[in-house]
Amino acid sequence: MFRKFLPAVLVLVLTLTACDLRISLPVTQPIGPTTTDEINAPLPAASDQPAVVTLAFGAGTLKLHSGASASSLVSGTATYNISDFKPTVTVDAASVRIEQGNWHLSGIPDLSKVKNEWDLSLANVPLDLTIDGGAYHAEYDFGGLALTDLTVSDGAADVTAKFSSPNLAQMSLLSYSTGASNVSLTGLGNANFASLEFDSGAGNYTLDFSGQLKRNGSVHIGTGVSNLTLVIPTAVPVQITVKGAASNVTSDSGWTRNGNVYTQAGTGPQLTFVIEIGAGNITLTR
Repeated sequence: MFRKFLPAVLVLVLTLTACDLRISLPVTQPIGPTTTDEINAPLPAASDQPAVVTLAFGAGTLKLHSGASASSLVSGTATYNISDFKPTVTVDAASVRIEQGNWHLSGIPDLSKVKNEWDLSLANVPLDLTIDGGAYHAEYDFGGLALTDLTVSDGAADVTAKFSSPNLAQMSLLSYSTGASNVSLTGLGNANFASLEFDSGAGNYTLDFSGQLKRNGSVHIGTGVSNLTLVIPTAVPVQITVKGAASNVTSDSGWTRNGNVYTQAGTGPQLTFVIEIGAGNITLTR
């Protein structure tokens, strides 16, 4: 994972040298011993408002799922071998913020040996969850949580996220924004959202709406030069409006096209999409 950052470090060093800024950096920065911190943020006092959880994670591997230990809002471990990566946990009356420390470079590190991994569990109480990620690898399973709002933003990331079982709360907004990434979101029918906003740069993105769709949902997607795959089960009523003259749309049988509008007949709750895409490809499949 960390090998991806080595070119950026080298470019910085070469740029500074070209500007006649004299710096004294060792060839390598030593890696410390591997440390594992226990994370345990308590459940907030009883409230009629959702608990607010914010995770700020820069680089490494982040795993998130349900199943927090008894009396905990968030529990798990953070394992790292750079002391600067030590996370900080801030607990307020009804909110928790867990933040990765900043890495203060004193040399050019051997990125192949750097380790930074979080493995966290959340309680199934009503949650307003925000994840601020950088260039990282993430594995999320939101199944079995009670998410009222979910906001995810990341940089050049590799993310797999799923709702393996139904959301235990009605979600007002699921917002996901990312850079040039590979992102797969599955089981979105289980998310129980009213609105979904997905914004991305150039990359490969799969949005799979399988699951138990309980109510109408609106979906807005804004993406650049990308490959976008929408997986939508048969018999779910769908209307998709595509905005972007340079886009290429490929659909399975069962879809009806009228200009830039694609529809699928069905019964029950409906999904309504507006997709704004640059010069990219859209695949509609089941």
